[in-house]
Amino acid sequence: MEKEYYVEEVFVPGGMPKLTYISRAKLTLEQDLKKVARNLCKLVTLTGSTKSGKTVLTNKIFPRTNPTNIWIDGGSIGEENDFWQFILAELDAHTSIEESTSKESNSSISGDATGEIGIPLIAKGTGKIGATTGSKSSTAEKFSRTLSPRAAAILAIRKHTPIIIIDDFHYLKRDFQGDIVRALKPLIFEGLAVVAIAIPHRRYDAVKVEKEMTQRIQPIPVPSWSKEELMEISSIGFPLLNVEVIDTVSERMAEESYGSPHLMQEFCSELARQNSIEKTLPQKITINSISDDVFRKIANNTGKVIFEKLAKGPRQRSDRKPRPLAAGGKADIYKVVLLALAKISPGMQRVNYEVLRAAIKETLLTEIPQAHEVSRVLEKMSEIASNDEASTPVIDWIKADQELYITDPFFAFFLKWGTIDD
Repeated sequence: MEKEYYVEEVFVPGGMPKLTYISRAKLTLEQDLKKVARNLCKLVTLTGSTKSGKTVLTNKIFPRTNPTNIWIDGGSIGEENDFWQFILAELDAHTSIEESTSKESNSSISGDATGEIGIPLIAKGTGKIGATTGSKSSTAEKFSRTLSPRAAAILAIRKHTPIIIIDDFHYLKRDFQGDIVRALKPLIFEGLAVVAIAIPHRRYDAVKVEKEMTQRIQPIPVPSWSKEELMEISSIGFPLLNVEVIDTVSERMAEESYGSPHLMQEFCSELARQNSIEKTLPQKITINSISDDVFRKIANNTGKVIFEKLAKGPRQRSDRKPRPLAAGGKADIYKVVLLALAKISPGMQRVNYEVLRAAIKETLLTEIPQAHEVSRVLEKMSEIASNDEASTPVIDWIKADQELYITDPFFAFFLKWGTIDD
């Protein structure tokens, strides 16, 4: 091999993959995103399921390392002033502006003198002598103006015209989403490039954003990855390590990824580790199989924390009596619902309530909960998931439709492969 690569350089789960970046050329996502910088005069909304490569795609076109691009992470913004203060810091601007004025004045004094001039052997004469003296003085005044962070940031944006990328836009409070768009709208109309990256979830109030922009929205949907697209990560990456992975192994990893390139990168990295590959091998090897341990390890390293938080339920633990499980042992209603979901392993598909209720009946030996009890638990779980600061909401219960949505591929993956403690 001409060059050696470490596994960490080739497969970069959760980071910016340089060697295994897949452009998904057939979808023209890169071309659509590049139009943002060409006086589009529209707010671009890049939407797709969590961990579907939205941030990686945007970073490819508008790198964080480029000082003309301002990246704002929605999860780090607690209130409106945080947003504007961040922009001010990036543009090295301030809320206080100092101005000074100066005035200059002149003064002069003049005088004449007359007298006779006598020089020997020469007739007498008269002459006049004049003199003028003057001085200049100046006075200066300094005063400062203090602007609100929003007003100061907008002035700085007008001056520097950066490209603004708001990652995890859905993390911002819903009212604040509209406030930001309303403030940036005049600048966007003038050609300011703004990209809002979000998941298509109720926490991202698309209707409010569209209303504020009065039809000046350019949506770019990022679909889940196909099996073939995910397999490209393996087919491009492993040859750099002088490794051949047979198609059935790559296909298996792609099928378990639930449309997420992040998960596929995780699988490839772990597969290399389990085959004792640290960097490009001097002699080519072939990997003919993949152990289920690859999936179990990654599942327990990713989705376990939020699973346990949902199983714990709210702080107010009313009606949490242990119920006998068909497999032995006992669990309260929150754990029972999650065990039933794990039994279904729905992937990223929506779950009809009746299907879930049937799984609950199979999970329990006796004491099957009533419909309203299960519905209440699902509502509470959705609330807990939405308030979890460490993740995008992993589940969403739509009571009116009696349907449960699994919105996070890592959580879906954990339901299938994770180790659930008794």
